Amino acid sequence: MKFETFMLHGLFIASLLVCSLILAAMVTTSATMPVQLAHENGIGAQLLAAPSSCALPPDGVICPRVAG
Repeated sequence: MKFETFMLHGLFIASLLVCSLILAAMVTTSATMPVQLAHENGIGAQLLAAPSSCALPPDGVICPRVAG
């Protein structure tokens, strides 16, 4: 019974150490390049750059079309 308790305590300490190292790495990491979420031209230019044909195979699935 002592061996099992010792192993469980060791496993708990090891997992706590791994989790704290991962959390510390996530908190202290800085991005090397900023993320650009939106393009300067806006949604209109992105819709114009989209392909005009449906990329899905012809199996009866309706492709959404933007009226423009």
